[in-house]
Amino acid sequence: MKNIRNKKIIILLTLILTLTTVVGCENSNKVEDNKESKTKIENSAYPLEIEDQFNNKVKIEKEPKRIVSLAPSHTEILYSLGLGDKIVGVTSFCDYPEEAKEKDKIGNFEGVNIEKIIELEPDLVVQYGKGNKEVNNKIKEAGIPIVSYEPESIDEVIDTINEIGKITGKEDEAKKVTEDMKSKKEEVLNKVKNVEKVKVFYEIWHDPLSAAGPGSFMDELINLSGGENIAKDAKGGYSEFNEEELIERNPDVYLAAEDPEKTVESIKSRAGYDAMNAVKNNRVYLLEPNIVSRPGPRIVEALELVAKTLHPDLFK
Repeated sequence: MKNIRNKKIIILLTLILTLTTVVGCENSNKVEDNKESKTKIENSAYPLEIEDQFNNKVKIEKEPKRIVSLAPSHTEILYSLGLGDKIVGVTSFCDYPEEAKEKDKIGNFEGVNIEKIIELEPDLVVQYGKGNKEVNNKIKEAGIPIVSYEPESIDEVIDTINEIGKITGKEDEAKKVTEDMKSKKEEVLNKVKNVEKVKVFYEIWHDPLSAAGPGSFMDELINLSGGENIAKDAKGGYSEFNEEELIERNPDVYLAAEDPEKTVESIKSRAGYDAMNAVKNNRVYLLEPNIVSRPGPRIVEALELVAKTLHPDLFK
C-alpha cells in the first residue's frame, strides 16, 4: 500500500510541477509524428478547419469570445496573447497572471466540472494532453469546440503559442511573443555555449526518490543550460531513481522545486548525500516550480534561471 501511495504522490507532483494537466485521465502516448506542429489552417478566415496536436479535426465557426482553459500553461499562453478578457473559466491551479485567480474555476488535477463548463457557454476549450474521452465527448456533444496541445520542448511551446494565436485571431500577438522567446533563448545559449558542462540532478520527489529524466522539460533545460543530466538514461521523463546510483554518479549541482516538505538543509542531511560534490560545495538549490515546469511563455525564463544556477559567473 505504501508503494501505491508513493506512486500517487509522484503522479500528483508531476501534474502540479510539470504539466499541471487537468484532464489527463487517459495517459496515452502520442504517436511519433505528433512531435511536430500539427495545426493546419485551411481557411484564412472563419470558419476555420483545424487539426490539433492529437490529429483531432476541429471546426472553429467564429473568432472565440468565451474561452475555457484546462491547464495553467495554456492560461498563461492565452493571457500572453491579450485574451484575458475572453477567458471565462480556468482550473484551480491557474494562478498566473494574478488576474487568472479571479476567473471562474472549473476543476483541478482530479477532474473538471463538465456542467460548469457548459454553463459558462464557451466557444472554445483549450486542454493539455489528450484529456479524458468521456469529458471530451460531453463537451463536443454540447457543441463546444475543444482543442488539445501537449508541448514537450521549448520549440513545441513556441509552435503551440503560434497555433493558438491562429485559432483565436491573435496571429500578430503570437508572433511577437514567440519572437521574443526565441531571442531570449538564443541570448542564454550564446552565454553558455563554451562552458564546461556540470553534472546535474533534478529531484521531482523524494519518497521514493524520482528524477527528471529524458523527455522532460527539465532534461532539456539542463542540456541547453550547459549541464549534463545524470538521469538522462532513466526509464522515463519522471521516474524513480536509485539513491545509491545518485550518490555514485556524484552530481555537481542538485536541483529541486520549492516545496513545503523540503529545504536545502533537509536534502543535504539525507543519509549518504554528504559524499556528493553538490552537497560538499553547497550547490543544492530549490527553484520556483511554476517557472521551471510550465510549458508556456515563461519557459525561456526557466531556461535562464537554470543557466544562472549552473553558471552564476556568466550572469553577473
